[in-house]
Amino acid sequence: MRVAAFATRNHKEIVRDPITLLFGIGLPILLLGLFSVMQKNMPFALYEMNNLTPGVIVFSFSFLTLFSGMLLGKDKSSSFLMRIFVSPLSAADYILGYMIPLLPIALLQIFVCLATAMFLGLPFNKSILFMILALLIISPLYISCGLLFGTLFTDKQVGGIFAIFVNVTTWLSGTWFELDMIGGTFQKIAQLLPFMHAVNAARAILHAEYANVFYSLIVVIGYTIIMTILAIFMFKQKMQGSTK
Repeated sequence: MRVAAFATRNHKEIVRDPITLLFGIGLPILLLGLFSVMQKNMPFALYEMNNLTPGVIVFSFSFLTLFSGMLLGKDKSSSFLMRIFVSPLSAADYILGYMIPLLPIALLQIFVCLATAMFLGLPFNKSILFMILALLIISPLYISCGLLFGTLFTDKQVGGIFAIFVNVTTWLSGTWFELDMIGGTFQKIAQLLPFMHAVNAARAILHAEYANVFYSLIVVIGYTIIMTILAIFMFKQKMQGSTK
């Protein structure tokens, strides 16, 4: 119940900044429309909806990194966390309380992007339902990254780090192009990180290529666990430092 109460408070804080929230939902819609127009003038199928949509949805999750990092960073800057550290919540409870209210936002991003993609020509089939489930599993990866950033940095610093994060993760995910078009060291680095696997898992499900999904999801889940544990550990260090 304590975690639920803390999560409810965090949800209210997130919705108090509707401009940032709308930007995190609106930009992916604009990108879907833009690349859909570009595809009509291309001689090859680089930005067809069945390839583009999963990548754009995963790209939209990078805004969850911004939301979670900014929220936690602001709480640190306002000394709000120091005041509630006297509560019986553990570091894991705090991180969970920040993560929970962002999951409905992730679901909203998924539904809005899918509705836009279907309006632009993406055919509906049962694979879309399985992709929604996989995307919900993927979204905590980006939330946990934001919570780690928010734990380590202030809210103003998180904004700058997000600009770097969103560019690096998007290029390394293969959202806008196939990574084997570049190959070499760039592709090898991308294969070691979870972002490419997140996009590949969503695309494989949408294409009903389920044999290629398991490994990619395992990589994503593994990184999510690591990032969450790191966020909890660093948050606990902050708690112990503030109570000494």
